[in-house]
Amino acid sequence: MQENKKKKGDLLFRFLPYYKKYKGILFLDLLCASLTTVVEIVLPLIAREITGRAETDVASLTPKFIITCGVIYLVLRLIDTAAYFYMASTGHIMGTKIETDMRRDFFTHLQKLSFSYYDNTKIGTLMSRITSDLFDVTEFAHHCPEEFFIAGIKILASFAILCTINVPLTLLIFAIVPVMIICMTRFRTKMKEGFKESRRIVGELNSQVEDSLLGIHEVKSFANEDTEIEKFEKSNSSFLKVKKKVYKYMGAFQSSTRFFDGALYIIVVVAGAFFLADSKISSADFIAFMLFASMLLTSIRRLVEFTEQFQRGMTGIERFCEIMDIDPDIEDSKDAETIENVKGEITFENLTFRYSGTEKNVLCKLNLHVKAGESVALVGPSGGGKTTLCALIPRFYEANDGKILVDGKDIKNITQKSLREHIGIVQQDVYLFSGSVRENIAYGKPNCTDEEIIEAAKLAGAHEFILTLPDGYDTYVGERGVKLSGGQKQRISIARVFLKNPPILILDEATSALDNESEYLIQQSLEKLAKGRTTFTVAHRLTTIKNADRILVLTENGIEESGTHKELIERGGLYADLYKMYSFTD
Repeated sequence: MQENKKKKGDLLFRFLPYYKKYKGILFLDLLCASLTTVVEIVLPLIAREITGRAETDVASLTPKFIITCGVIYLVLRLIDTAAYFYMASTGHIMGTKIETDMRRDFFTHLQKLSFSYYDNTKIGTLMSRITSDLFDVTEFAHHCPEEFFIAGIKILASFAILCTINVPLTLLIFAIVPVMIICMTRFRTKMKEGFKESRRIVGELNSQVEDSLLGIHEVKSFANEDTEIEKFEKSNSSFLKVKKKVYKYMGAFQSSTRFFDGALYIIVVVAGAFFLADSKISSADFIAFMLFASMLLTSIRRLVEFTEQFQRGMTGIERFCEIMDIDPDIEDSKDAETIENVKGEITFENLTFRYSGTEKNVLCKLNLHVKAGESVALVGPSGGGKTTLCALIPRFYEANDGKILVDGKDIKNITQKSLREHIGIVQQDVYLFSGSVRENIAYGKPNCTDEEIIEAAKLAGAHEFILTLPDGYDTYVGERGVKLSGGQKQRISIARVFLKNPPILILDEATSALDNESEYLIQQSLEKLAKGRTTFTVAHRLTTIKNADRILVLTENGIEESGTHKELIERGGLYADLYKMYSFTD
């Protein structure tokens, strides 16, 4: 229990700095909250004064006095209306701004996490955390200080005023409050656990839906709609099961609240009646007691009802902090430098790498020197480390041992941003962002001109087909470029790299998914792109790398062969066997 309290306190401590920018709004919001509370406290006092005069000195209950009381309360209600408007509008806007700040920090942090994190994380789960989780934080950020502040004022003011009327009766009423809180705490804890579990299930449900919809072509091509519906139904049923449990505890929570609500009222009525019969309190005091007890119950009820929102908000903050506490696997060193005028000389020294969670090395003590402007092709059986070697150059993953040098500088001492700015990558699985052709090409160089975009498209052999599209360069490509063919998407991705104009180029099976005609066109664009750049080409279609300056045959044993296409064919080794196999199957 103490551990949970400490944890909750830590979460609140982590959340409080988000109020700093909006402390002026928060101060005014709490000031307005205090004004609305004062107005509610004044009404029982006015009723007590009027009833007291009617009971003891009816002559003093003049029309002027009654009208004055009415006017005073009406003025207070106007103040209350203005204060409540500020709380309901600007207060909520403050909560939304805090949510926006948290979402920005969350997304920024996600951009820092390395490939290894995303290899083991469902995107749908992250989407749930960045949207629905933070929606609840908005209400929490606004209502949490407000509700506790209002309840605190009302409870303390009620206690102080009721003590001036009748101490025994006041103590009797407040004696039941701790019992009420203890009972509520148990159900509240269960509710929190349930809400957290439901968030996890929602994340998995989102991930499953996203996976199914993004793979809708495969689903339909295999006629597996029923399979996907069955998978969805399983996740959906799990969500229902968790929500049923949550609402069970919520029902117990709210019904017990109603019981204590009624118990508190009957204590005031019964005990007050005895005190009234013994002339220990007056009729005016009894009415005031009833009104203050009602106000007290309303405050406790609102606080109890807010507990559900409080738990949702705390769960959202907790899930937010869980991601924010994940440290990026790869970070710039304190003395990391930016690099400029990169020539493209790359050296691998005793490079060893294995993926997280595995014990087998993909690369082991690999040594390789690539001259600036040299074209190097990587071939070999799957699992030999070709793609992994290329992914280590831009530090998408961190080597376990050894070094990678660019122009003689260890990449660990170079900022990731400046390193990656000098590396262009064309992959087999092209990703186009939802937007226009123009926007997708411009992704290679933000703030570029239209002339630069068109020139890059021409160099990539994409200009002609782009002009045939319905809106030319402004044509919407659809999600992931679904409206374009594989060859068209590939040429747009090549145009992006032309626009970026990097000295180092990585071609990771860039033509393996294309038909022969598209492959021929793309290959021409790639050869043009690779000219004068240090180029690493991963290829299964060996005819595409015959002109490489050097071909490396990479297996699980390391670099087994190295040489030009002609040299390796004449040697009659593994490369020659692979080439014959490719020629036969082709």
